[in-house]
Amino acid sequence: MPYRSRETLEGWLAGFISSRADGDLIRVALQDSSLGADGGLVIVPLRNASTTVYIHPPVEVDPRWRVVFEPQPEEIALSSEEVYALTAELNTAAQLCAYLAERSASHREEPPAA
Repeated sequence: MPYRSRETLEGWLAGFISSRADGDLIRVALQDSSLGADGGLVIVPLRNASTTVYIHPPVEVDPRWRVVFEPQPEEIALSSEEVYALTAELNTAAQLCAYLAERSASHREEPPAA
């Protein structure tokens, strides 16, 4: 499985955000990889829902990038305008997921030596 450092993901995220008018809340958080190095985790905060959303890199059993929705403690009721806004945020998450998959397809990076 290809390794991507947090710094690499931050660079890719900057490239994604620089060409858009949205995505300003998205960030790369610290995450220890299975190799013991900081592989980063892409967090996609939502303004119109309280659930945590992040983009999970491929794992050996599934080679696709995935948008993950963590459960939220309470239900959420939105107006039609808020649903449209949430849809736009989720569309950004989907586009970022596809962008990361595209960027990582040809990426080669060695994890730091332990």
